Amino acid sequence: MTYEVNRRALLHGGLGFAAAGLTGLAGGLAVGAGRPDPAAAAPTAGNTPGPVGAPTDAQVYGVPTIDPLVDQRADPFVTYPVGGMYYFTGSVPEYDRIVVRGAPTIAGLATATETVIWRRPASGRMGGHIWAPELHRIDGKWYVYFAAGDSDNVFRIRMYVLESPLDDPRDPAGWQLRGQIVTEWDSFALDATTFHHHGRRYLVWAQGEPEIAVNSSLYIAELANPWTLKTKPVRIATPTRPWEVQGYAVNEGAAVIVRNGRVFMTFSASATDSRYCMGLLTADASADLLDHRSWTKTPDPVFVTNEQTSRYGPGHNSFTVAEDGKTTVLVYHARDYRDITGDPLYDPNRHARVQKLYWDADGNPLFGIPVGEGGPIVRLSPADASRDAFVRHVDATVLVDTDSQRLADTQFRIGAGLAGADTVSIQSVDLPGHYLRAVDGTVRLDPAADDTEFAAQASFHRIDRVNGRVSLRLAGVPSAFVRHEDGQLTIGPAAGAQSAFRLS
Repeated sequence: MTYEVNRRALLHGGLGFAAAGLTGLAGGLAVGAGRPDPAAAAPTAGNTPGPVGAPTDAQVYGVPTIDPLVDQRADPFVTYPVGGMYYFTGSVPEYDRIVVRGAPTIAGLATATETVIWRRPASGRMGGHIWAPELHRIDGKWYVYFAAGDSDNVFRIRMYVLESPLDDPRDPAGWQLRGQIVTEWDSFALDATTFHHHGRRYLVWAQGEPEIAVNSSLYIAELANPWTLKTKPVRIATPTRPWEVQGYAVNEGAAVIVRNGRVFMTFSASATDSRYCMGLLTADASADLLDHRSWTKTPDPVFVTNEQTSRYGPGHNSFTVAEDGKTTVLVYHARDYRDITGDPLYDPNRHARVQKLYWDADGNPLFGIPVGEGGPIVRLSPADASRDAFVRHVDATVLVDTDSQRLADTQFRIGAGLAGADTVSIQSVDLPGHYLRAVDGTVRLDPAADDTEFAAQASFHRIDRVNGRVSLRLAGVPSAFVRHEDGQLTIGPAAGAQSAFRLS
């Protein structure tokens, strides 16, 4: 980000648009003078307000862009809103206590005061590592599911439950230990989560089954009460694929979201370094969830390390919903560096992060990539195309299509223009430092160059129009607009819906 600010300061003002910066546009400008869009509201340049009620990019994205949301909190868990409040918990680097913070907004969790609601005993059971707490509201009470080792063997990990009858889970006075969750085997067990579906409450967890030569598999059972299994465990996933057995053979950290007639269950796999990643299980919402045949594992991981955005080992997620009540929020941890000194388990910098979870036309979740820091993210959909058609890039080529699986290629940030003044520039999310750029009458995606020509070609006046649409006029050229033509982006005169884009 410092590089961008310095470059903008260098290029601000005095760019001489009529010189070399526009020579590559001759082909696109020869189309003709064109006419203003008669359906458009009064143009507004840069980031100044547009038509009354026009949503901001932050409102379009719908999720906070604070990154990280909470420092040094692995295995992050954010509740759905309860009584107008979000609550957050996660593993602390010392592995010695359980903390909770709360705020009326997700963004507010970043600075909210944190309360210690429980500390491990000085010796004996639960006196070892304290891992991965989750906070759930069940039948008017709060419950924390967590894993704990013993003081004489910190890795003798078992699952336990705390209960509080108080309305505020941050009040330590209400919490009491309900005890251990007893499973079929007295073996390594962790990462319990719970969900309610079709009148039944389920528990999902990770455990090392004695007769299976892996570190942990995923199991599901129905609950009799929040800390007691009602049915025998059913194994629904075990690590077998190459991406699940890097360093350790692990399936763990499940999280469940029910939507579009299906039950989606994410989980994490492999060692807790940069190889850590997320997979996905899916079951039909009407299926018997206690039948292992109801669950299908996606062949490839759905969320992995991204070198370009410098986010390593994303995983152990949870889900919540944004303040609008409909935008799904993916909560996860990741480091911002690859190389770790010593055991990654004791590296403290797995930070809690949030980003928007998208859904494709068939109702499946689209995870994309861990997006890194920056402003709100938008997707551009031509106003003259279907709503599932988006501007995307394939390397430097920019096109429009409906390939919903290429989410990361369609994500952009509209920020301060490289040409300064009241312009904007549009930066790729998956290739930071690469900008949409007008060259020879078409639009490309290219890495930024520190010169006035690039700044002119990659800067636009943003014109907010009615119905949440925008048009993009090339900086310094009144008749040069970004247009959609037969799946390509070109530069030419304004042409109604052809030169307008929905923000999605």
